[in-house]
Formats: sequence, C-alpha cells, structure tokens
Amino acid sequence: MQPGTKSGFELDARLESNSVPVMWLGLCELRLVNDGRWIRLMLVPQRTGVEEIHELSPLDQAMLTFEICMVSKALKHVAQCDTVNMSIACNAIRQLRVDMIARSKGDAGWPDTVWDDEPCKPRDRKSQLALLDKLRAAM
Repeated sequence: MQPGTKSGFELDARLESNSVPVMWLGLCELRLVNDGRWIRLMLVPQRTGVEEIHELSPLDQAMLTFEICMVSKALKHVAQCDTVNMSIACNAIRQLRVDMIARSKGDAGWPDTVWDDEPCKPRDRKSQLALLDKLRAAM
C-alpha cells in the first residue's frame, strides 16, 4: 500500500509511537525503531488482520522474503555490523512484523539477545535524520 491510499490497514499505535517511517516497499513499510542503543528496523506487511507469516498469501510470503533480504543487506552495509538478528513475534502486539537489528561482536549486549531487554533510549533528532538518509540511500 502506498501512503494516502485506503486499504483498511492501520499500524498498531504502540509500533507507531516508538518508530519512524523509513520508506515504503512493495509489501511492507520499513520503520526505524527509536532506540539509540541499536540500529533496529521493522518491516510491517501492510495487510489487515495478519498476525503470522502463514496467513499471508504465497505471493506475499515470497515478497516478504525478498524485502527481508533487501533490508538486511542495506542494514549490514549502513551499520558495518557482523550480523543482522531477526525476530518475528506477535505476542503482546498482534500485528505481523519482522524486527531486524544490527549486531557486532563486542557490542553492549554481545553475544546475548537484546530484544526488549530494557527501555528504549531515544536517538537524538540529528543522528536519527542522518541515519534515515543513510538507510534510504542504501535501499
């Protein structure tokens, strides 16, 4: 879905409040989570009522895989990280999304997982805008 069109899709308010849009892809909206500790992205398929990957059509499943690979490559380039960790969870927020986070050996949480380990520390506006520009250029 492109911005301004009406499909009935609404981003969960909790996801919207802690992230900013990067860009629209074919299936997903790419968003940057506002946490200065990590470069963490979210891919949110623009499909109403979808909580699990198997609920997507086969074409949407293929498109999601393509977009995951495209974003992972761009994130690795921008962050110059060792690896990109991914998570697909729909526990508390019942909206399908793929979280992606840049990780490097020796980072503050290495080698443990860092998903929601503590409250976010918002990124300052200047560095957020610079990061958004880099991500968009890499895509």
